Amino acid sequence: MRRPTVLWTAGLLVAAAGCGLTSGSPMVDDVRPGTIGRGEPLKGAELTVTSKSFTEQLILGAIMGIAFQAAGADVLDRTGIQGSIGSREAVRKGDADAGYEYTGTAWITYLGHSDPITGPQAQWEAVRKEDAKNGLTWLPPSALDNTYALAMNQDNHKKYGTNDLSEVAELSKSDPSAVTLCVEVEFANRADGLPGMQKAYGMSIPTKNITQMDTGIIYTQVAKGTCTYGEVFTTDGRIKSMNLVVMDDDKHFFPNYNAAPVINTKTLKKWPAITGVLDPITKKLNNSVAQDLNAKVDVDGEDPHQVALDWMKQEGFVK
Repeated sequence: MRRPTVLWTAGLLVAAAGCGLTSGSPMVDDVRPGTIGRGEPLKGAELTVTSKSFTEQLILGAIMGIAFQAAGADVLDRTGIQGSIGSREAVRKGDADAGYEYTGTAWITYLGHSDPITGPQAQWEAVRKEDAKNGLTWLPPSALDNTYALAMNQDNHKKYGTNDLSEVAELSKSDPSAVTLCVEVEFANRADGLPGMQKAYGMSIPTKNITQMDTGIIYTQVAKGTCTYGEVFTTDGRIKSMNLVVMDDDKHFFPNYNAAPVINTKTLKKWPAITGVLDPITKKLNNSVAQDLNAKVDVDGEDPHQVALDWMKQEGFVK
């Protein structure tokens, strides 16, 4: 399960005990079709968009809702559900029609598999196939992959010159004292976190070289150089704002968490134009875009919905 990196909440809904939705508000953006939504193929549709409560999800939920509006739909905003399961269950049960979800989260957390599938496309295809029986349709995924990584500051990058995890492993052997880590408690104990990473890369980092702390503190401590490497999420806006260098996962150990639209299958059968509306937008989403958008909220303090709207207009998707 992906852990939220920021504590933003939409404040518009409460997840009931059964993961249903109890409130929401209409999206009322004054948008017209740009490169998407021409001819208003969703005119007459009443669609409910949902998301989880952390920054990236709020932005993605807003992007989806704005796209639907430009295509002529009336949109109910039910973004910002606390936790991972609530937003998925809303779409599965038909309380909501669509939202962006992560392939790795679905495969491991929702569908109960212990081992991720190597390769973003293969992982998406496996999720799409298995989730079809749950009444959910996965549209093509984005290159946005919100997964784990290790990062370091510029000074340490110049000093040690590591660019991928294999080089970090080599450094841990040639100069054990050089490799110090700042990580979350969860990452330190998860099979798809530190223990698995060390096994996959042949690392043996002494316990005294590993400091466990809260997510937000990790970024500042790595930026200061208190730790040589820190656990980060690859789409976090603080990576760019703090000018951190992310180590490449060259053995592809960490699961793929590519964002993709998930649509209630009954809704998609009624409004098949949804696919054509969302595909061009999804293709534009990658880690660099996500870092920029997330930073506008997490670093600059902007509103997630406004950040989404500005980006949609900047890209020409809407007017």
